[in-house]
Amino acid sequence: MHAYKQIVAGMVLVGTFQGASIAQSPIPTPTQLREVSPSPNRAPVPFEGARTAYFQASTQQAPGQQPSPEVLAPASSQPSSPYVLSLTDLEQMALAGNPTIAQAASLVQAARGNWIQVGLRPNPNVGYEGQQIGSRGLAEQQGIFVGQEIVRGNKLGLNREIAAQEIFRAEHQLAAQQQRVLTDVRVTYFNVLIAQRQEALAFELRRIASEGQKTAEALLKNQQAGKIDTLQAEIEFENAEILVVNSRNRRAASWDTLAAVVGQPQLPLQMLAGEVEGDTPILRRDEVLQRLLTASPEIAVAMANIERARWAAERARVEKTPNVTVQGLMNVRDNGIGGRPDGAVMVGVPLPLWNRNQGALYQAQHEAAAAERALERVELGLQSRLAPIFERYSNALNQVTRYRAKILPAAQQTLDFSRRQFEAGELGYINFLISQRTFAQTNLAYLDSLRQLREATATIDGLLLSDSLKVEEATK
Repeated sequence: MHAYKQIVAGMVLVGTFQGASIAQSPIPTPTQLREVSPSPNRAPVPFEGARTAYFQASTQQAPGQQPSPEVLAPASSQPSSPYVLSLTDLEQMALAGNPTIAQAASLVQAARGNWIQVGLRPNPNVGYEGQQIGSRGLAEQQGIFVGQEIVRGNKLGLNREIAAQEIFRAEHQLAAQQQRVLTDVRVTYFNVLIAQRQEALAFELRRIASEGQKTAEALLKNQQAGKIDTLQAEIEFENAEILVVNSRNRRAASWDTLAAVVGQPQLPLQMLAGEVEGDTPILRRDEVLQRLLTASPEIAVAMANIERARWAAERARVEKTPNVTVQGLMNVRDNGIGGRPDGAVMVGVPLPLWNRNQGALYQAQHEAAAAERALERVELGLQSRLAPIFERYSNALNQVTRYRAKILPAAQQTLDFSRRQFEAGELGYINFLISQRTFAQTNLAYLDSLRQLREATATIDGLLLSDSLKVEEATK
């Protein structure tokens, strides 16, 4: 932050504003679009090295010519397979179909239009002039006049410097919105995959419960089990049926959320390609935080706000420089001098005696100071938002590792062993039921931990940008 203040202060103190003209501030070029195929395990960074790039732009380029962030180009909205969708297919569909991206892109173009408008010179005035109209032809004057306001103090150039920072801000808000969409796609994609696994597990648990119910009835007929065992088996089967219905509803809800994020709410429910249990990268908190502080579009937006506020303060400083109004008059006929033509020239300038824009300058200076504090707030906010997400990631990673290494194999072995003993009449149904429930609860808990791990990893990889369809995020 201290280095940033020095760089920006240097920009203001160097003779940037002296002798500048509107022609020295060309409109920023349109953002270059590029095709992307994001990896399931790593989110593309819309603007890598925001701080570094911004510092370089501030010291090496004229104001208003900062490099634009890389904007992700929407690919074809058609999936690569008519039957099975992959994560890449869904990301491409979302970049093309999510309305918040088109909304943010339109705001970029609106900012470009504003850049053009605020630098245009005032139009000249032209009109008819008549004097001494009631003099019965003795002193009448008939003519035309042309007037022009001359803007001084490089006000128009400074207007465009302010507007250039608004373009820069809008482009990074577009990049941030694209990242929110991609993060939401990945989170909902893994939620659907988890829901598919949960549904398959529910059917497996129902099959186990059904077999247990049949075995309990057979043992009852052979008088090797009591009536209570068959009742318990029936209850367990009904609980399994409830789990099947709940898993179907969960998968349908997850799919509806995914369809909304990709911008195709009528997308039919189908199987997704991909493996939810792929390798999980090991993240380190310090490295993650450093990446956030250097690559987050939120940081770039805050920097653009600082630069905009500083240019606005300079614009307020030169407002007291008066504009000059020049007007030329030509009387085609002046009866006061025998009907011959004559002319006149008028030059006017306001005197800044009482209003020297001192109030607006004081306001702009403090708004610039507030923008610097806002950057600090964004940095601290990123650290604060990272803390609970990284905690969830760490907890989920530990749980998934332990489930895979020991708990799931032990639960499977216990279920297999107790089933064989129960079918042989060597184990009571209550003990078999305990093993069955342990197997079910363990697998469901494992899938929940896996879901939390995938959600946390996608959110961290996406620079903590998510909730793309929330109104307050989409309209920032």
